Amino acid sequence: MDGSALYSIGEIARRTGLSVKTIRFYSDRGIVTPADRTPAGYRRYTIDVVARLELVRTLRELGIDLTTIRRVADQELPLPEVAAAHANALAVRIRVLRLRHALLTAVAERRLTPEETDLMHQLAQLPEDERRRLVDDFLGAVFDGHATDDPALTGVARTMTPQLPAAPEAEQARAWAEWAELTLDPEFRAYVQHLVEDLADERARSGTSVPRPGIAATVRDLVAPALAAGTDPASPSADPIVTALVAAYARIDGHAQDAGLRHRLLLRLETVNDPRRERYFRLLAVINDWPAPESLTPALDWATEAVRVRTR
Repeated sequence: MDGSALYSIGEIARRTGLSVKTIRFYSDRGIVTPADRTPAGYRRYTIDVVARLELVRTLRELGIDLTTIRRVADQELPLPEVAAAHANALAVRIRVLRLRHALLTAVAERRLTPEETDLMHQLAQLPEDERRRLVDDFLGAVFDGHATDDPALTGVARTMTPQLPAAPEAEQARAWAEWAELTLDPEFRAYVQHLVEDLADERARSGTSVPRPGIAATVRDLVAPALAAGTDPASPSADPIVTALVAAYARIDGHAQDAGLRHRLLLRLETVNDPRRERYFRLLAVINDWPAPESLTPALDWATEAVRVRTR
């Protein structure tokens, strides 16, 4: 192809797939320059314009502004540096869009009110120091000094602490906002404080500083075979498991087995078996990028029913 030949704007349009209007616009902006004009004033271009216009189209599709495109095409700016800057900016936009998508999905799934939606959005946007203050306020309120007296409770507090990364994924930010919303609920705070107080009392009565499995983990281990076998919690086949649960709770509770022990076990199971507790730890796992925790609800449901029918 003759590099010195001149082509009409219509021919350039056919070769590039761009409209005549678009090429004229780029020409008026100085991004492509006609090599000559006919006596009637029509623009004529060399074939090199085709490659330049293809570069322009590619960079426009990537979201780069026309001023920068012109400087790249004129070799005033190195393309790799421009690409790197725009890639970084695009990464930020992608994170923002993913967060918006995650929050809107949460609003739809949970059917949040406008007030709840606004709160969730604000919580997702909190700076790091404000997030830390919120976490410290929650843990300080529910542990109320217990964690400073007992290394085991200090460990429990640590396992309840969210650590949101500096550049969280959208689901982590969404989980953080829901976690924060949950911990601001006075009823949930009172519930967690009650759990901590029960745990502190049990540890004080046990008379040992050695950490022991809590009631939820104990139930999980003892009830797992019954769940796998499909054992009815009200059936006689469940009796040995309930006996083992009562004995295990006697050790956890720090009391000898007495007439009130089974009733106290039932109250403890009902308290622990709250869906908000499981939701808390599921959100925490997402925020901290931990493996999803095993659901203890089936085992707790089974144990609660098994103890309840034998406590009437």
